[in-house]
Amino acid sequence: MFIMLLPMMPNPTVTAGTDISTTEMEAFNWTDVMEAIIEVESNGRANAKNGNQIGAMQITPILVDDCNRILAQRQQKKRYTLQDRYNVEKSKEMFCLIQSFYNPTNNVEKAIRSWNGGQNYSKKATQRYYEKVKKLMEQ
Repeated sequence: MFIMLLPMMPNPTVTAGTDISTTEMEAFNWTDVMEAIIEVESNGRANAKNGNQIGAMQITPILVDDCNRILAQRQQKKRYTLQDRYNVEKSKEMFCLIQSFYNPTNNVEKAIRSWNGGQNYSKKATQRYYEKVKKLMEQ
């Protein structure tokens, strides 16, 4: 019996055209999670606003700052601006960057709950959000 092994290809949908080249971002495909979060957060509207939460993924200024801190720590030149929150692809990049830093095991439940409730989320407080996102992912 002959078995041919092929190298695993990275997920180009999130990282194409960026200078973020971390292995973590290419190793896990967050597409289904991100698309469901976008639907729950903004009904897919890139220009959605709710207080200081902006864009399809409803990103706050604190999250942008956190992404830039992570990039600086990784000695990468790329930085995000508050305006980048209106760009769906850059919002997805920020999501993946946050996951690679705070969720290196790629735990989907943790990703969903922390996107809604922060890194110290409460299961009780994030339960409805988690259920909405999971339901959309199953469709």
